[in-house]
Amino acid sequence: MPYLEKEEFNLNLEPSLASTHKPRLLILFGSLRDQSYSRLAAEEAGRILERMGAEVRIFNPEGLPLFDGEKSADHPKVQELRLLSQWSEAQVWSSPEIHGNMSGLMKTQIDWIPLSIGAVRPTQGKTLAVMQVSGGSQSFNAINSMRILGRWMRMLTIPNQSSMAKAYQEFHDNGKMRDSAYRERIVDVMEELMRFTYLTRDHKDFLVDRYSERKAMN
Repeated sequence: MPYLEKEEFNLNLEPSLASTHKPRLLILFGSLRDQSYSRLAAEEAGRILERMGAEVRIFNPEGLPLFDGEKSADHPKVQELRLLSQWSEAQVWSSPEIHGNMSGLMKTQIDWIPLSIGAVRPTQGKTLAVMQVSGGSQSFNAINSMRILGRWMRMLTIPNQSSMAKAYQEFHDNGKMRDSAYRERIVDVMEELMRFTYLTRDHKDFLVDRYSERKAMN
């Protein structure tokens, strides 16, 4: 194996100045039903995150075209999603479980966020929390699939997660969650997401820096 000279690594180990703005959180949900529990869970997470001091934006996927490569890349909803992803420092993905997996709508949103757009990397080094809702018993299929996608997008997916069984029982008529162990878990997950975001957001370029990519640019 060839010896690697020290200067080949070219790592900057100097700490960066700490950001002072509110953490920027993007939330995606995976259902367009009128009574969408993944949306209600996303909105609950958004309210919790705002209480914790985050700036939150929830993307509404209604009107987002099916992923078709780059043919529809100029569509307003695609552009909105990509700009929000670039703006965010952390994300929350909330999907229903359909046929043992995340919804097609959730996958479509993630498909429209490429690993790179020119020199811009919309997801790399950003923190991610995953949640799912189910109509029946508790399951982890959707969140496990979203974890795979998060890793593929080079995101820092936090250890904690939320899986809500019988979601139709967990919300008041006004859309807010009932006080329950499921809501406590969402609070735990958002709390952990905020901690990881504070710890990593000023160091994400360092965390995703790769020798092979630096070498290819030379």
